[in-house]
Amino acid sequence: MNLRRAVLFDAAGTLIELREPVGETYARIAREYGVAIAPTELEAAFRITFKKVPAMVFPGVPIEEIPPLEKTWWSKVVTKTFLAADPAVRFTDFDAFFEQLFDAMSRPEAWREISGARSLLLKLRSLRWATAIVSNFDRRLLRLLRDLELTELFDAVVLCSDAGAAKPDPAIFHRALEALEVPASRAVVVGDDAVLDIEGARAAGLRAIDVRSLAKLDGLLDQLAALPD
Repeated sequence: MNLRRAVLFDAAGTLIELREPVGETYARIAREYGVAIAPTELEAAFRITFKKVPAMVFPGVPIEEIPPLEKTWWSKVVTKTFLAADPAVRFTDFDAFFEQLFDAMSRPEAWREISGARSLLLKLRSLRWATAIVSNFDRRLLRLLRDLELTELFDAVVLCSDAGAAKPDPAIFHRALEALEVPASRAVVVGDDAVLDIEGARAAGLRAIDVRSLAKLDGLLDQLAALPD
């Protein structure tokens, strides 16, 4: 095991974010297909739906076969979101709508790094901390990180499809620790979800910091410095 310390970051909501809220994107594109639902209603329906659906994990499936399964998973989430917002919803062409929506969400222009993310990661690397992404995001994240020029700031990127397990399952955190060759005692998880990130990390034997407790992202450095060695 190497003696470096490590930070395992969540991705969406912690280091990167959508430029436009989910509800607004869904509502904007849906209007082109005959559906008019308020963005706030779709936002609320999406958040409820997203928490209820099974994790995006396909154990035993080869990596190259996973992207279409992830796309089907998202199609079901989007369908359930609109039905939750309006059970009588009718699209002129749902398949065409979903293709446009999925493509829009896949584009790097739809995303941005959260203020302070890059400078934080550069500082951690200068201090010789190992860094990794541990995310339940689908495999499009790999391209998004590359297009946002963030990939080289991580020693490892572990998705639920890589680990065959999704947060809060300890297995996905352990997979990242193995990739970094760092023990749990020398690692901390940083995320924005109380259950998936914070409780999941602690169940895996890691310390955890809720990014929502920070006034600014670079405030993480002070918290890391205060952790016992």
